[in-house]
Amino acid sequence: MTKPSPETKHQPWFWTSALASILLRLVLIVYFPNTLNFSSRPEVSTPVTSLRRLAEGYWLKQASMSPYAGSMYHGSPLLLSILGPLTVNRGEGQTSNLLCGLAFVLADFITAMLIRGIGQLLQAADIQSLKLLGAGGLSKFSENFASGDIAALVYLWNPLTIITCLGYSTAPVENLMIVLSLYGACMRLAPLAAFGWVVASHLSLYPVILVIPIVLLIGSGLDTPPKKLFLQQTHGDDHKETTNLSLNVSTFSWKRVVVFFLWASAWALYVLILCAISLKEYSGLGEMFKRTYGFILSVEDLSPNIGVMWYFFAEVFDFFRNFFLIVFHINIFFMVLPLAIRLYHRPCFLAFVYIAIVSILKSYPSVGDSALYLGLLGLFVNALADMQFSFFLFSGYLGTLLLSPVMHNLWIWRGTGNANFYFATAMAYACFQIILVVESVSSMLNHDRALKRGTATVEKKVQ
Repeated sequence: MTKPSPETKHQPWFWTSALASILLRLVLIVYFPNTLNFSSRPEVSTPVTSLRRLAEGYWLKQASMSPYAGSMYHGSPLLLSILGPLTVNRGEGQTSNLLCGLAFVLADFITAMLIRGIGQLLQAADIQSLKLLGAGGLSKFSENFASGDIAALVYLWNPLTIITCLGYSTAPVENLMIVLSLYGACMRLAPLAAFGWVVASHLSLYPVILVIPIVLLIGSGLDTPPKKLFLQQTHGDDHKETTNLSLNVSTFSWKRVVVFFLWASAWALYVLILCAISLKEYSGLGEMFKRTYGFILSVEDLSPNIGVMWYFFAEVFDFFRNFFLIVFHINIFFMVLPLAIRLYHRPCFLAFVYIAIVSILKSYPSVGDSALYLGLLGLFVNALADMQFSFFLFSGYLGTLLLSPVMHNLWIWRGTGNANFYFATAMAYACFQIILVVESVSSMLNHDRALKRGTATVEKKVQ
């Protein structure tokens, strides 16, 4: 199979915009370190991604105690070893967040560049597929919109991404690992894809379901129209070579998949060994699993966040708690297989859908999760150009995110509201996310149907 090689064009406006977004982050971090107190916002910082909790875990480790003592830190010991030294105290007990902020800015920039690379690969594959199908007009339309640049700038300039970076949440690191795994899979580099997938799953557990789109990317390549469209191009002798090329492109490579799982096993073993070495003086891997993955699955912390689980499990009877825990978590897996069957020919888009669903149903969601899938949504700007309710969704996202801190202030600080006020914004936010997922999937399927109708029209003209 020949890998699609995107044509790199000199676009100074992209680099100017990207560097401006990085400069904006640096200015806000350096000159307004205490004014913008996003780190205390429940929409930004969760019990799993809080830098304050990470600093507490690092302090416990420095005091020769288990970092999981006291039920404060629930992250990876590797993340503790990497970011922990950056949270040292400087005067009056204030943590120096400047170095952490720079690390998160760098993570955002690398993530955006990886998203841009994915977009260039997807655009080249899309143009090649459209030309094979005889849809030359659509391929020219696709060439005019650099989806990779748009997606990268959407991620960099998204207010949710900027707020997450300024809130000193570890979500940018998790997002980087997720995008790194997708980029490695798009390049069909099994070691890189396996590394990103293993580390992302180790940090937040939920990216484990991305194994399906990653396997599809490594096995069959980038997003293409359904295979049956290429099978329709059998009219005339001039199209036999095109048909054979199309079938060769869509051949699934089990060898690459086996290599990916071998690398994933090796990286997983390596990560576990590093965790065991990091915790050998304090606690074992059993406590790590209990305090990290067990904490995520059991929803022990019921502090308010942008999700819906905290309110539900605060109200449910303890007798039914385990039952509803299973119901909530299994909802994600109920959607995995049907979506994979329907969208197997578009694995990158399938990964976007999985990430969006996880951000809705995970135990401790944050706006950093939404920032990632909104950036990935820009990769499909050409296919989703006719998506309905775009302005409605934009207004809904904006309204709920502006109302959320207001309702939280009325409930917690002013005492003129209650938990229902804040939970209503969380419910509305979840509903808008669901509408976005449904509309994007529907638009992508309509796009494939339009390609099918266009292919049939071309076939009739040739006959």
